[in-house]
Amino acid sequence: MPTITTTDGTEIFYKDWGPRDAAVVMFHHGWPLSSDDWDAQMMFFLDHGYRVIAHDRRGHGRSSQAATGHDMDGYVADVVALTDSLDLQNAVHIGHSTGGGEVARYVAQAKPGRVAKAILISAVAPIMVQTDANPDGIPLAVFDGLRVQTATNRAQFFYDFTMPFFGYNREGAEIKEAVRLNWWRQGMMGSILAHTQGIKAFSETDFTADLEAITVPTLVMHGEDDQVVPIATTGKLSAEIVAGAVLKSYPGYPHGMPTTNADQINANLLAFILG
Repeated sequence: MPTITTTDGTEIFYKDWGPRDAAVVMFHHGWPLSSDDWDAQMMFFLDHGYRVIAHDRRGHGRSSQAATGHDMDGYVADVVALTDSLDLQNAVHIGHSTGGGEVARYVAQAKPGRVAKAILISAVAPIMVQTDANPDGIPLAVFDGLRVQTATNRAQFFYDFTMPFFGYNREGAEIKEAVRLNWWRQGMMGSILAHTQGIKAFSETDFTADLEAITVPTLVMHGEDDQVVPIATTGKLSAEIVAGAVLKSYPGYPHGMPTTNADQINANLLAFILG
């Protein structure tokens, strides 16, 4: 398996497919998944002639189960190590959920020439938790509950979580059991420690300054029926903060829309990248 080793000895697994001289699209997955969550997008862009890259965040998927570094700065440091190792230039960075926050911080800090465009899908930015400055956010007690369930009841909790994640709990939804099991498989591959500690990273990190620092063309995509990361306090605000950002919202689409609505999402991604 292709990996890089970071300065603290953590092995980061990554996929790197397509022509070496092709335009690069790099994908950043959400909690508690792996690069496999991008299968539909990676195959689509590979078929369109792109070089596609995705990594498993530390403690997730096939990356090593490090005891430390499960915060957004640690995640981004690993992305920097990987993009430096591969010497990626003018790449498009696409992040879903937690990966969207990772993209926001990486793009804000990236070396000149590294990033061409940024795309945030169902992203946790600018901040999820309720604070004095973010009164409409989700109460901390909700995330405390996620921590307890992840630490003590992970297998059942992950399986149950797929219902709102994909909108399968909505009346008339076509529930695809294999999709649920694939999500569960990805989650259970990772470290329970990383998953428990990572909740703080995606819920309490404030990405406002990162969004303000982004200067490349940016697309914000968000489902209007996202039950995990509500659009009103995340996607809509992110699009207002990033200078010149484009917001594309999707009526009825769930948090996991890159999977449930892959054809529409892929077409919109390609149009923005080519535009």
